[in-house]
Amino acid sequence: MDPVRNPYAPGAGQRPPELAGRDRELDAFDVVLERVARSRPERSLVLTGLRGVGKTVLLNSLRSAAIGRLWGTGKIEARPDQPLRRPVSAALHMALRELTPHHRNPDRVDEVLGVLKAFALRANDANTKLRDRWAPGIDVPAARGRADSGDIEIDLVELFTDAASLATDVGTGIALFIDEMQDLGPVEVSALCAACHELSQLGAPLIVVGAGLPHLPAVLSAAKSYSERLFRYQRIDRLDRGAADLALCAPAAREDVAYEPGALDLLYEKSGGYPYFVQAYGKATWDHAPQTPVTEDDVRVAAPEAEGELAVGFFGSRFERATPAEREYMRAMAARSGETTDDMDAAVLTSEIAGALGRRPASLSPARDALIKKGLIYSGERGTVAFTVPHFGRYLRTQP
Repeated sequence: MDPVRNPYAPGAGQRPPELAGRDRELDAFDVVLERVARSRPERSLVLTGLRGVGKTVLLNSLRSAAIGRLWGTGKIEARPDQPLRRPVSAALHMALRELTPHHRNPDRVDEVLGVLKAFALRANDANTKLRDRWAPGIDVPAARGRADSGDIEIDLVELFTDAASLATDVGTGIALFIDEMQDLGPVEVSALCAACHELSQLGAPLIVVGAGLPHLPAVLSAAKSYSERLFRYQRIDRLDRGAADLALCAPAAREDVAYEPGALDLLYEKSGGYPYFVQAYGKATWDHAPQTPVTEDDVRVAAPEAEGELAVGFFGSRFERATPAEREYMRAMAARSGETTDDMDAAVLTSEIAGALGRRPASLSPARDALIKKGLIYSGERGTVAFTVPHFGRYLRTQP
């Protein structure tokens, strides 16, 4: 079939041609937007899941829904080596710019922008060299005595409160979207929780929508004990069979292409229902299938190409980031998970990994902690670890 017409899109954060299986999350967010618009109390939202399940795609879709309601929005991607102040300043500046055309009092807008500028300028401390100093690009004088204390928790509470008041003036809200939220530092996580807590008590129309790996709730809970009640958590998982079939069949049907039942059976078996894998196998199958309908044999012929691409771009690139000691740890994880359960993505006891390597558990802590920091594994429960990437254990078991 014509590769130019291939509808599938296996990319990082790239929206698939059919966003299947996420109607519940989208509908729930519409309720959040409507409740906030009516001054009803609502919690901020946290999406969690493995890599490849479409968290970033869903985050972008939720942002589009907020923009459709004339909300001010901004988005950041957290990084372990970057303090929160600068990216939040840029994202909130974008959100306020979206609200400004709807506000009737320019002086009030400038007042809040001045607070934002004061907050942003605190990113430049006394040790920041002149050439590295950041100018936030806000054309109003910085406010004094508001969001400029240098304490990120105090400043974030004041900034969010003032920004939310501007949204209240125009009868709408602000949504700040944070991807890879688990990579925020402990101080930043604590400050963010404190700000969300203050906003929820005030009923202010500003919400945070975060997305991260499965251990993100534990990260938030370690920062503030009340975070368990502060956020509404949604686990984003693999697609069920109906949604996976829809993700494949709906875009194909728009190109007058169909699938035989056996082809869909095999595609679901290969992909496991993970959205990224559904797109990867769908794209390879389309390119290899000579005609419609797509058959089971077409899938079998195409599967090695999809698996080869995943081995290099999805699995291999992550494996290469690990040191030899970290690779040894992951190989032991993969071997142990393959022996003890049929679920290739199941958690493994750290004591069992140590036993397999003939080491004391404490001696493996540096490798484990480094892998967690690199986002290759996570610890959902004390004494266990699991891969953040679906099918990663299976991939490692096939490597020499």
